[in-house]
Amino acid sequence: MKLWDKGFSTDKKIDHFTVGNDRELDLLLAKYDVIASKAHAKMLGKIGLITAQEAENLVAELDAIAQTIEEGSFVIEDSFEDMHSKIEFVLTEKLGDTGKKIHTARSRNDQVLVAMHLYLKDELQEIKSEVKVLFNLLLNLADKYKNVLLPGYTHLQIAMPSSFGLWFSAYAESLIDDLYFVDAAYKIADQNPLGSAAGYGSSFPIDRDFTTKEMRFATQKYNVVAAQMGRGKVEKATAFGISNVAATLSKMAMDICLYMSQNFNFISFPEELTTGSSIMPHKKNPDVFELIRGKCNKLQAIPNQLILITNNLPSGYHRDLQLVKEVIIPAIQDIKACLEILTFSLKEVRVNEAILEDPKYDYLFSVDTLNELVLSGIPFRDAYKKMGKEINEGTFSPKKDIKHTHQGSLGNLCLQEIRNKLID
Repeated sequence: MKLWDKGFSTDKKIDHFTVGNDRELDLLLAKYDVIASKAHAKMLGKIGLITAQEAENLVAELDAIAQTIEEGSFVIEDSFEDMHSKIEFVLTEKLGDTGKKIHTARSRNDQVLVAMHLYLKDELQEIKSEVKVLFNLLLNLADKYKNVLLPGYTHLQIAMPSSFGLWFSAYAESLIDDLYFVDAAYKIADQNPLGSAAGYGSSFPIDRDFTTKEMRFATQKYNVVAAQMGRGKVEKATAFGISNVAATLSKMAMDICLYMSQNFNFISFPEELTTGSSIMPHKKNPDVFELIRGKCNKLQAIPNQLILITNNLPSGYHRDLQLVKEVIIPAIQDIKACLEILTFSLKEVRVNEAILEDPKYDYLFSVDTLNELVLSGIPFRDAYKKMGKEINEGTFSPKKDIKHTHQGSLGNLCLQEIRNKLID
């Protein structure tokens, strides 16, 4: 069944090529098409395009379909083009002519749009919740290990003292920036496009305020052409949110891979969280974190993929837009999986508390030792030259009882202030 069926069939090759993997993806979206269809049916009854009884019957059957979706028994067979055609078929099978009326005053275009908006709203909220779980874990780890020093690097050269408190809380605060993008995507998704039909509205006197409130959108996409132009745009906004979270996870995964190596030996994990080698019995590989890094690097390409699909399309609908589904939906599943596994693994992190006992890290303290000279009254440039000479001559004696007190330094992590930023 096709919603655009006019009594003739298309070539099977054309059918297969144009449908693609829509049926598979639509199993994730079908729940939202039902939600939108219920709101639409109620609105049709409210304005008198169908009777109150017909609206009630449609809602009841849509609830029954929703139950099959929740149970996992809802199937989109090959004879159906997508979730929309399958749902309308079921309604017609159960209700006869009443089922045929559900498509009044809407198009498959705004059906896809509103289902995607509802889906993205839920998924963005879930991503945000999972980021918050990771955020709280990172801050707890920062507090737990705030007094354990860690080498800081620039150019991958030993630079200045850092700490596990700084390291963990740096990623926590970075996640707040990422959530700004997630929140922006949510705001774009939180606009009701239903009623835009094929992108030019309808001659029926539909009530878009009603469906907006019924589906709990904050507002509607008022201009019907703008609503249609939002297809691809809301997915891009979501992709940018995902991409920013992915960038933070990828960077942390890279740090973990370095810090787990024998050359660094800053952290470790239980054996059950690592993998081995087929020929080297001593190996404990950070496969989980390498895959997080790789997957998150792939996710950072998603915005560009969507840009290339949608760029320079003129206003109005084009079949190219069907392809955005197969990009954004797997990306959402991947970022959620990466968030979940990183949080799961970090709960078991083991920190080496004696890293700086190795004399190779003595030069970490050169800046703090230099600053002591400045505090004693020596001009900075003279103190810098004196310190450089001692290092070159091998007479440098580090001052290790360091005191960093300014906000955001290793002696004043401002963990509560960082936590408050997320709450705000």
